[in-house]
Amino acid sequence: MSQLTQPTEILKSISDATTLLVRNLSKSIVSVSSQMSRGTGMILDNNGYVATCNHVLQGCSSIAIGQGGKTYKGKIVGTDPYNDIALLKTDSNEDFKPIEFADSTNLNTGQFVLALANPFNRTHPTATTGIITNPDASLHQWRGTAMENVVATDAKLNPGFSGGPLVDVFGKVIGMNTAYVWSRGIAIPSNKLKATANRLIRGGTIKRAYLGIVSNTVLIPKDLAEDLNIDQQTGVMIFSVERNSPAKKAGLAMGDVVVGFNSKKVTNFYDLPELLTDEVIEKKTEIQILRGNQLATLAIVPVQAREEE
Repeated sequence: MSQLTQPTEILKSISDATTLLVRNLSKSIVSVSSQMSRGTGMILDNNGYVATCNHVLQGCSSIAIGQGGKTYKGKIVGTDPYNDIALLKTDSNEDFKPIEFADSTNLNTGQFVLALANPFNRTHPTATTGIITNPDASLHQWRGTAMENVVATDAKLNPGFSGGPLVDVFGKVIGMNTAYVWSRGIAIPSNKLKATANRLIRGGTIKRAYLGIVSNTVLIPKDLAEDLNIDQQTGVMIFSVERNSPAKKAGLAMGDVVVGFNSKKVTNFYDLPELLTDEVIEKKTEIQILRGNQLATLAIVPVQAREEE
């Protein structure tokens, strides 16, 4: 091979490999549509289970699953609104191919990825390419919502990409595309997707606990932490408390800094949502706070969060 043709040959081999990878995944990617929205789904197994994003299904009364121009009826098996994951099932006899998963704990910045989607029920999916910019990103949204430990890429996600796979060079899923914010594609890691899907297959909707606060991470003054023997440099300050909420009933107030919940440290905005599992719903739980220059422990009874909370 001459030096002049080598760059062209390399580019052609990359192009051919990408094209083949997309075609090989065609039978594993389906359209998911309702009266309100349109997105993508992934075939998980030979039993007709399909993973997609929960926000694709919001407000729908019927769901259509499509591939190659054919349409099949789908039903919701269960949802996890907090992680934006939904599990569907179709009884279609179509020759779908279960998609393969990679271990999302082994991702690296700079790793080549493809984002795929089929929102319009075509024979082959559409695709964009990019690299991982952060394999363990966190996004902070107002009113206490967060997306933590997600995969961020520079692959553009067009409308309809939600619920589609983010795959590696082997065509294995490393994440499920869920949002495109600040010019970044955001994907739910494959390990979290698999674990949630398996749990939904066993038991339906995943419940989350709710406190009723708006908060953010703040620094704890070093001298105060030393005086109170607090082994952490940060906590979560409460900016507002909703009326008639568990937080209000427990006596939490604006300016309190949460440093612990249910015997576990709370050092940043992302810790608290992870601790608000179904295990603490309607159960008296201790929440540790800094109020002024005093450390206090209050009893709080979290309630089940509504989907929009």
